[in-house]
Amino acid sequence: MGMSQQSSDVAQFHVENIGGISETSVDIPPGVTVLTGKNATNRTSFLQSIMAVMGSNQATLKGDADTGSVELSIGGQSYERRLKRTGETVQFEDGGYLDDPAVADVFAFLLETNEARQSVARGDDLREIIMRPVDIDEIKHEIRRLEEEKGEINDELAEIESKKRNLPDLEQQKSKIQDQISEKRDELAEKEDDIDSNSRDIEESRKEQEELEDKLDELRSTRSDLESARRQIETQEESISSLKQERQELESELSDLPETPMGEHQHLDDEISRLRDQRQALNTEISDLQSLIQYNEERLEEEDYGVIQSLDDEQDEPADAVTDKLLDDDESIVCWTCGSTVEREQIEETVTRLQDLRQEKVEALNDLKSELDDLKSQQREAEQQQQRREDVQRQIEDIETELERREDQIDSLKERRESLTDQVQTLEEEVDDLESEDFDDILSLHKEANQLEFEIDSLESDLDEISSEIESIEELLDRADDLRAERDELVEELTDKRTKIDQIEAGAVEEFNEHMDAILDIMQYENLERIWIERVERTVREGRQKVDRTAFELHIVRTTDNGAAYEDTIEHLSESEREVTGLIFALAGYLVHDLHETVPFMLLDSLEAIDSSRIAELVAYFADYAQYLVVALLPEDAQALDEEFHRITSI
Repeated sequence: MGMSQQSSDVAQFHVENIGGISETSVDIPPGVTVLTGKNATNRTSFLQSIMAVMGSNQATLKGDADTGSVELSIGGQSYERRLKRTGETVQFEDGGYLDDPAVADVFAFLLETNEARQSVARGDDLREIIMRPVDIDEIKHEIRRLEEEKGEINDELAEIESKKRNLPDLEQQKSKIQDQISEKRDELAEKEDDIDSNSRDIEESRKEQEELEDKLDELRSTRSDLESARRQIETQEESISSLKQERQELESELSDLPETPMGEHQHLDDEISRLRDQRQALNTEISDLQSLIQYNEERLEEEDYGVIQSLDDEQDEPADAVTDKLLDDDESIVCWTCGSTVEREQIEETVTRLQDLRQEKVEALNDLKSELDDLKSQQREAEQQQQRREDVQRQIEDIETELERREDQIDSLKERRESLTDQVQTLEEEVDDLESEDFDDILSLHKEANQLEFEIDSLESDLDEISSEIESIEELLDRADDLRAERDELVEELTDKRTKIDQIEAGAVEEFNEHMDAILDIMQYENLERIWIERVERTVREGRQKVDRTAFELHIVRTTDNGAAYEDTIEHLSESEREVTGLIFALAGYLVHDLHETVPFMLLDSLEAIDSSRIAELVAYFADYAQYLVVALLPEDAQALDEEFHRITSI
C-alpha cells in the first residue's frame, strides 16, 4: 500500500462475526472518534475489526460463527478481509489495506496487549522493538551493491583519466603527422613538376612512359595493399593478446569461485522450507493463543455471566434459594469450558499463564525469523556465486570462439601478405625491365613520386587513427561528467544507507524525548520531572567475540519536595505514568517509521489506568498525528473529551 489517502473521506465499515459483533455498520470520519460504552459493548471487537481489514491477524471470530468478514470503503477504494474457522484455527484471507501490517501491529494498533505499549513496563529491549521493522541484512546487501557500482564507475573514470593524460601526446603526434603530410605533398608537387618537365623532352617515348607509369601505379597500389595487410596483422595480434589476457583473468576468477553447483545447495532449500513450516506453525499457535486469551478476557468482562449461569443451572430451585445465590458474595463462577465451579482468580491466573506462553511463542518466532533470514542470505550468496560462475564460463567460451576466429583471420592475412610480397617483387622486376638509360631520370622521378604517394597514404592512415582516438577520448571526457554525477548520487545513496540505522535510532530517541517532555508538561504528574531515552554503546559477547551494540537506556528523573532531583526506576512509576510512557514510545515508533503516511488509523484502548482529564489531554495530543484516531473509552472517561469529537455509543 502506498501513501494513505489524505482527504476528508468518511471510512465506512461493515463487520460480521468479529469478536462479539454479529453484524454492524459504522462510519468513521477523519479526526478523533470516541467509542464510548460500558464493558462488553463490543468496543474492542470493533477495534479488532479495523485491524483485521488493515491486514492484521490479531482478531477473533465470534464464538458461534465459522466465518466472518470486514469491509472498508475509503478514498474511493474498497477492501474486504474474510476470516474462516478451520478446525481449531482461524484462517485470514488476503485483501487487507496494508501489504505488510507487522509495523502497524506494533506502533499503530495500541490495544491493551500491544507490544510497544507494554515494552516500557516489562523492561524490554526498546531498541530491538524500534529496529525490528528494518531489514538490516537487506541494507547491507544494498550497500555492497552500491559499492560495486561505485567501484566500476571509479575504474571507468580512472581509465578515462589515463587516456586523458595521453591526449597531449596524441595531439602533438597529430600535428606532427599533419606537418609531415604537408611536407610530403610539397615534395610530391615538386617531383610532379620535374616529371612534367622531363616528359616534354621525351614525347616520342610516350607509349613506353605510359606503360611504365601504369606499372608504377600498380606497384604503388600493391605496396599500399601490402602495408595494409601488415597493419591488419598487427591489429589482430594485439586483439589476440588482449583476449588472452582477459581469458587469463577470467580463468583466475573462475578458480576462486566455488565449484559447488546449485543442486548441491538443496539442503538450504530444505532447511528454509522446514523453517517456514515451523514459522507457520508458530504463527498458528500464537493466533490460537490470542483467540483463546481474547475469548476468556471477554467472558471475564461480562460480570453477570456467573449469575446467569447459576440461574440457568438452578431454575428448578425455590425462589428463596435463587435469591440467596444472587446475594452470595462468593467470587466463584462456573467455568465456561468444563462446567465446573472455580474461583475467578484461578481463571485469571490461567489467562495470565496463556499470555506468558504466547509471549514465549512470539520470542521463539523472532528467533526463527532471524535464523530464516540468515539462511536466505546464504542461499542468495550461493545463487549469486553460481550465476557469476556461469557468466565467467560463458565469457571464456566466447573468448575461445573469438580467438579461433581471429587466428583464422591472421592465417588468411599472412597468406595475403606473402602473395602481395611476391606481387611487389614481380612488379619491381618488371619496372626494372622497362627502365633504360634514356628514362633513368624520369623513372627515378616516378619511383620517388610513387614512394611519396605511398608515404602520404600511410601518414594519412596514421592521421585517421590518431584523430579517431582523440575523438574517442573527447567523447569519454564528455561521459566523465555524467559518470561523476552518477557517482555523486551513488555516494549520497551510500551515505544514506550507511547512516539509515543510526538515523532511525537517533530519530526514535529524538521523537520519544521530544514528545515525552511535551506530554509531561501537559499531564503535570506530581514530582515527575523528566523521562528520557539515552543511546549508549555496550560491549556484548557474540559467540567467542565481543562486539559493540547500541542500546536504549530509559531514564526517569523525579524531584523531592525541596526541589532536589534524583533518578528513579520504572518499577516506581504509577500505573498511569507507565501507560503514558508506553504510549509515547509507541508514538515515537509510529513517527520514525512514517506510519502517518501509510497507515490512516491509530487505535487506542484500555486507558482506564489514566484519569479522565489526562486521557482527554492524551487523546488531543495524539489527534495531531493520525488521520483517523479511534479511541475506546468508558462513558465516565469520555465525558472529559472535547465535545466536537465524533462519538459512537452503540456498535
